[in-house]
Amino acid sequence: MSSVVIQTAFLGDVVLTTPLLTALAAQHGPVDVVTTPAAAALVETHPAVRRAVPYDKRGRDRGWGGLRALAGRLRAEGYERAYLPHRSLRTAALAFLARIPERIGFHDGWPFFYTVVRRRPAEGHEADRLLALAQQPAAAYAPSLRPTPEDEGAAAAALSAGGIPDGTSFAAIAPGSIWGTKRWPYYAALAQRLIGTMPVVVVGGPEDAALGEEIVRAAEGGGGRPKAVNVCGKLTLRQSAALIARARVLVTNDSAPLHVATAMGTPIVAVFGPTLPEFGFGPIRTGDVALGVTGLECRPCSRHGPPRCPLGHHRCMRDLTPEVVAAAIEETGALRRRD
Repeated sequence: MSSVVIQTAFLGDVVLTTPLLTALAAQHGPVDVVTTPAAAALVETHPAVRRAVPYDKRGRDRGWGGLRALAGRLRAEGYERAYLPHRSLRTAALAFLARIPERIGFHDGWPFFYTVVRRRPAEGHEADRLLALAQQPAAAYAPSLRPTPEDEGAAAAALSAGGIPDGTSFAAIAPGSIWGTKRWPYYAALAQRLIGTMPVVVVGGPEDAALGEEIVRAAEGGGGRPKAVNVCGKLTLRQSAALIARARVLVTNDSAPLHVATAMGTPIVAVFGPTLPEFGFGPIRTGDVALGVTGLECRPCSRHGPPRCPLGHHRCMRDLTPEVVAAAIEETGALRRRD
């Protein structure tokens, strides 16, 4: 039976939907996925995906007209079943307007538009909660991505251009986040510490390029040490995933690179400030680390992290020192060079 998954949430949410895609493909064969243009390029090579359908809900497809136009295209595909992990009204309305006969969503979404309502677990990791939509147990499938050989080549070329030969151990850091209070302010100081052991590569999107340059300048200030390279905005998402897969460790905020690293099997040290790993978006694997300041009455302050600290002090991040993060990285064994 032909199935479509509609998931137009944030990029990290899409990565955490890949276990659901794998489960559905095992049940019914590869599925189509309606998602954002950026995420479509990331998941289109996944073995569980037959076709990725981009939905530019904030661009060319925005508004009621864009929603109806996409619904018409989906209706023409003749899907028999739609899975709706994103609990938004827009997602529910899209499947309803597309007249997909069986529409499967969670009880805390918009059940009026669904034909099958399933309970969303209140606890556990988000990847496991989404598996409940396919009636699969927790950890039945893990997040995964599938960069192409061309993506692997582009990642290797970017490292080589920065003076890091193929096979060289390096640490990756991802300092960006669309949520202002999720950004740990000490990545430059951390890079200065790491650079004495191995090269450092800063990963992120074009919006992180200036911050990446600042971190690289700080790391290489002493000269004569291993390389620091800024690849922010220079690679596609799949190429970035391929590069992260080569890293000995990724240090990241509570943001999409954390989940990309999970999908690529890279050890993780994640920094949590206004949010908590217990929300279901922390590292999954044994050995990965989630750090946060305990004992703050104001933490957590929201589900996502506001643009600015409501109290003005941002202690949830500022009190987490580079020494603490560096020690956590050391404990993972990632800094023991193998090349």
